[in-house]
Formats: sequence, structure tokens, C-alpha cells
Amino acid sequence: MSWTRRLLVILAALAAALLAAPAAQAHEERPVTLPDGTGSVPVYRTGEPDLLVCKSDRADFERRVSGFPAALRDRNLKLFERCRKSGYRHLQQAVDAVDRPGMNIAVLPGLYEEEPSLPKPAGECARLKAPKSQLGYQILSYAQQARCPHNQNLVAILGKKDLQIEGTGAERTDVVVDAKYQKLNAIRADGSDGIYFRNFTAQRTTFNSLYVLAQDGFVIDSVLTRWNDEYGFLTFASDHGLYKNCESYGNGDSGIYPGSASNINDGYGYDVPRYSIEITGCRSHHNMVGYSGTAGDSVYVHDNEFDHNMGGASMDSAFPGHPGLPQNHARFERNLIHDNNADYYPYVADGTCAKPPVDRGYEEGVVCPQISMPPGSGIITAGGNWNRYENNWIYGQQRAAFVLTAVPAFIRGEEALSKQADTSHHNRYAGNHLGKDKAGNSRPNRTDVWWDGQGESNCWQPDAGPSSPRALPACGSERGAVSWPTDRLVGEPVKLAQLLVCADYNVQARRLPSGCDWYGARGIERIEVQVALTVAVVLTLVGGVLWWRRLRGSRLATVVTGLGVIGLGLDVAGSTMGLAASYVPALALLLTGVWWTGIGLVLRRERPWLGWTTVVLGALTLLDAVDKAVFMIPWIPLSPAWVRGLLGVVWVVWAVVAAARHGEADTTDASGSPSPDSPDAAGSPDAPDRADSPDASDQADSPDASGHADSPDASAEGPAPRSAQGTAPAASAPAPAPAPAPEGDAS
Repeated sequence: MSWTRRLLVILAALAAALLAAPAAQAHEERPVTLPDGTGSVPVYRTGEPDLLVCKSDRADFERRVSGFPAALRDRNLKLFERCRKSGYRHLQQAVDAVDRPGMNIAVLPGLYEEEPSLPKPAGECARLKAPKSQLGYQILSYAQQARCPHNQNLVAILGKKDLQIEGTGAERTDVVVDAKYQKLNAIRADGSDGIYFRNFTAQRTTFNSLYVLAQDGFVIDSVLTRWNDEYGFLTFASDHGLYKNCESYGNGDSGIYPGSASNINDGYGYDVPRYSIEITGCRSHHNMVGYSGTAGDSVYVHDNEFDHNMGGASMDSAFPGHPGLPQNHARFERNLIHDNNADYYPYVADGTCAKPPVDRGYEEGVVCPQISMPPGSGIITAGGNWNRYENNWIYGQQRAAFVLTAVPAFIRGEEALSKQADTSHHNRYAGNHLGKDKAGNSRPNRTDVWWDGQGESNCWQPDAGPSSPRALPACGSERGAVSWPTDRLVGEPVKLAQLLVCADYNVQARRLPSGCDWYGARGIERIEVQVALTVAVVLTLVGGVLWWRRLRGSRLATVVTGLGVIGLGLDVAGSTMGLAASYVPALALLLTGVWWTGIGLVLRRERPWLGWTTVVLGALTLLDAVDKAVFMIPWIPLSPAWVRGLLGVVWVVWAVVAAARHGEADTTDASGSPSPDSPDAAGSPDAPDRADSPDASDQADSPDASGHADSPDASAEGPAPRSAQGTAPAASAPAPAPAPAPEGDAS
């Protein structure tokens, strides 16, 4: 790595530190390694079950099955008779009875609260030594989970191979496993390769309903999860997994979370041998986010529906402790992602989420968002690489269909300098149906793309609508083909400032950052508007004073200063949510760039260093307008906005100093000719040639007209009289000796 690029990486890491304020760990677990990949996706087994689970109340059971189709009702009645004689009353009892791989457990319709598992830990289990998570629960080892399986789990499935657990009802709500907010997990399958879950509901936990950990081979088939503090489904550090026909809602993080899916495609491009986890036919709705996955690697997500959440789907590299970071190789196809505009933050603000979980009202629609999430977003990628988003329907999003940001490596705990800008590369967004539903009806998104600008070879479909930036690298017909590919080491400064403000969220502390529209800030409350307004006020004041003191006699300076004021006003307007994805921000840059360029051309005749610096600042601003509205400029490691911003700070200080110096306004236009409105243009016989005269502010220190330095006599007589323009008379017309001053006259 060259020293220049190393320096830029350091700057990028420092700037990206704005993202380093996530409120809590997304999911903290014991250290685990990814499976070796020798397993396979289990296959559903038909036939009679080996073990049965049912409740003992026959009248209740008959009521539950009375509406089933005849054949299914008869089968359940027969299984019930068998279960009363040789079955179990709790699912955990049946799991404990599994003594060989390949067994089937059938769970008959009923409510399973697993009363033997509910008591709080006692004895040795109450004195386990283990680190605590940020949320307060212990991070137990596998041995500790085996020793005390119900410290955290209602049902613990540990080391059981090829086990199948199936509800026998007509619908998945006929069999319900209910933790009643007394356990971290309703069902935990840990190290149980080949497990198959089918046709039941798990609900009401203080973390997640169905947890699959460190497994090579699992299927979640027609299962419902709901009303959890964090996740509905959580699968972690697993391979050969399949979610199908599932549903999840009412969760404080995501409904579906394939975190740290096996990183089998690291090192590949877009075309890969296989995917570690497949998710299809599922619906996830009314959660904080429908789908999420820190290190959600090699996940194939197709033909699902993510709707009426705060966000449709997200994947990230923002939390440490997840094998497989940075996230890579997710593939989204043919999904319906729409109307994810819910806003659950008021439940945090009003104290609802500070109550015990049982009192929060999850069953009535309350959701307590666990991490920061921009409401109104379709698919969010925060620090991912080689992801493909193709042929999805994304519509009705009040913020953006796609959000892409980078995340520096130190946030995930990696300090190596070479890794700090290793995310947000090669993400492809192509062939999606934006702003239209499957029937072809218009359902526009407020913005189709919101991108911080960082990363290499990201591309979007050419027909994307309103976007920020307005100009996006377009995907070619072949994967990997990009028009004008960019490779930026850090995102846009204002967007990073927004992310800094918005990331400072904490549900436990009831801290909702002011200044961030994610949490309800509008108008002048938003950090983007505040930044734009501050810049506009400062530049208007400094530019106005500079014009009045130095430039008001120049027609060119007057005209371009007026354009600059308009441009600064448009910049404030362009920072609002309604115009941020339009061409208004670029137009504001265009007018501001014309202003700086114009006044720089005027200033350079008397103050060449300030003048040329101002011209350069104007050129950078015009370049920034092109970068945002025409095409993103390739081959540059930073957006022009960074250089423009840094140089702008220097210019403000310099311009203030220049305006504060003694002297009169410049009265020349860009060509050096006097303005028609100036006294020079009035034909005064004593008017000097301003283009050839020295700076008025330097006259007092210059030699006299004869070429000699000021003599003692001259100093005794007082200063030479000045013309109407404030300059000394020309050498060609010697001034008469001044009349003696009256006695006592201080002049």
C-alpha cells in the first residue's frame, strides 16, 4: 500500500468512526466456530412418530381438533389415545427421552408452557461463573448450558442429531410453546445437526423464540414466532440451513435472523458454488426489521414478503463477536418488500419499553426497537460485499428502497489498518421493480437509493428514480460490469454526520437522538438542515462583508454574489427530506461554485493568492455538482466534498482577514476596467489608472512619487492628500504643497 493511500485509509477510518456508536451488541454468544460443511439439509420424514407429546385434558383437546378436516381430526384423536398411555406432557420430557439419531417427536394440539422448566435457577445453576452480555444475561458455555439447560431456555435441545419435531395441528397456531416472558429462549437447538422443526408456534420470550446454534443442517418449516424482545428466528454459526413457509411478527429486532451464516463463499465473486442458508416462502411483518443478519454470509433469500416493519431487510458488519465478518454474498431475488414504514420509537420515548416485557403490550402491537433503524427503508446494507439484489419488488417505502453504507473494521474489533475500508464493495442492484407492485400499480418510494458514496464497484440499475446521490454508477448487462466504477475510501461528510447522530440510540436508557429524522426530527431539527443552514449563514455573512468591503464596485462580483446567495438558499432547501434526492442539491452547488469562481477572478488582481484559492474552491464546488448529478467521478479516493469542505474553512478565515483590512472596495470588473458606476469611469482628470496602481491599503508604506522613501520633512508635513477614490495623486501630476494648518489644528 502506497503512503498516500495509507494516509487516506487513516483519514477514512477516522471519518468512519462516526458510525462507531451502536447502542448494544446485536447478539452476544459464546465463541463458536463455523461448521466444516460436511453436513446436508435434512429431509422431512413421514410415518408414525417415535415419541408423542400432549396435554391430559381430553375435553380441551377435542375442542381444539373439532374443526379439523375429518382425516386429520381422526388421526389426532388416535394419536391422543396413544399419547395418554405412553406419551409425555411436556416437550422437554420427550426431547430428554431421545436416545438415538433420526427420531421423530409429534406434538399434539395444545398450549405448552413447560412448567417444569420455568422455575428460576437454584443451587449450582444459580452460581454459574460466566461473562455477562450488555443486555445483562450470562454468556454460558456449551458445558454450562448442558449442566443447567433451563437457566435460559424453556426447551433445550443439546447434541441431539437428526431430530424431527412436528406439530400435528391443521395450522401452526394449533401447537403453541409459550415462554411467558420468563426465559431468554423458547426453544434452543445447540449442536444438534440435522434438526427439523415443523408446524408449530413459539412465542413470548426475553430474547428469541427459536434459536439454532452451531449446526450443520437444519430446517424451519411452517413455524410461527412472535412477541419477543429481540428475534423471532435466530440461527447462528450454521450451514446447510433452510427456512420455508415461516412467519414472524412482533419482535424488537428482526423476525428472521440468519447471523454468521457459514462463510463458504469468501474469496468468490458474484458466482458461487452454493449458499449456506436458503430462506423462501416466509413472511416477516410488524417487527423492527423483517430480516437481518450480522455476518449474514452466503444466504439465498427469495420469494418472501417483508412488509409493515420499520425496515424490510438489513445485513451488516457492525457488531463484533460474529464469525464471518465482514458480511458478504447475500442474494435477494423475487421478494416483495413494501410499506416498511412503521414507527415504534414512540414506545421507547413514552416509557412503554421500560416496563417489564409482560406489561408492554406486545400482543396488542407494541414493538420495542433494540437498535437504531431508519424507518421507511426497504433493504439496508451496512458494510457488506458482493451482495446481489435482483428482480425484487420494492415499493411504498417512505425513506428509501435501498440504503448502502460502509462500516470500518475497528467497529467489529479488527484494528489492522489495511482492513479499515474493506466493506461496501461490489454490491449489485439490478433488475428490481422499484415503485410498482406486482400488479403494476404505481407505489413510489420517496427515494430509490440512499448511498453514502463509499466503496468500490457498487452499481445500480439505470432506471432507478430519485436517489442520493442523483448520479449512480450503472450496472452493466453482465455481473461485474459497471459504468464509471468508483472506489471511495470514505463516504460523504454530511451523511457521515447524520449517521453519527442517529447511531446514538439506546433503548434501555430511553435515549433517542435529537437531530435525527429516524426518531421524529423534522425541518430545522434535522442535523442535515442544521449543517446546511449553518454553512449558508456563515458564507452569506462572510461573502457579504467581503463583497461590501472589496468587491461591490465590480458588476461581475455583484452578479455572482447574488447567485451565491441563491445557491446557499437552495442548499438549505436541498437538505430537506423532500428535496434531498432531487437535483436541487446539485443546482445549489452549481450556483455556489459560480459565485466562488466569479469573485475569485475579481480578487486575483489585487490579492492573487486569495483570488486563485477562491477560484480553486469554486472549481471544486462545480466538480462536486458534476459528481452528484451527472456522473460520479472515478479514480478519486475521496468525494470532492471533503476537499471542498476543508478548503472552505481556510477560505472563510482568509476572507474575513481580507475584508477586515483597511482600504476601499475594488472598482474593477473581471477585465480590470473601471465599473461604469465608479468615479474612475466618470472621466475625472485626476483619476489614476487603477489597473496599474498599487493596492490602496499599501500606499502609506510605498515610496513617494519621485521614487524616494518618505523623508523626515514629508512626515512632518503630514500625509499626502488623497483623491476622491482614496488613492494618492499620480506621479505625473505632482500635488501642490499643503496649506499650513491652523494653529492648534490636530490634523
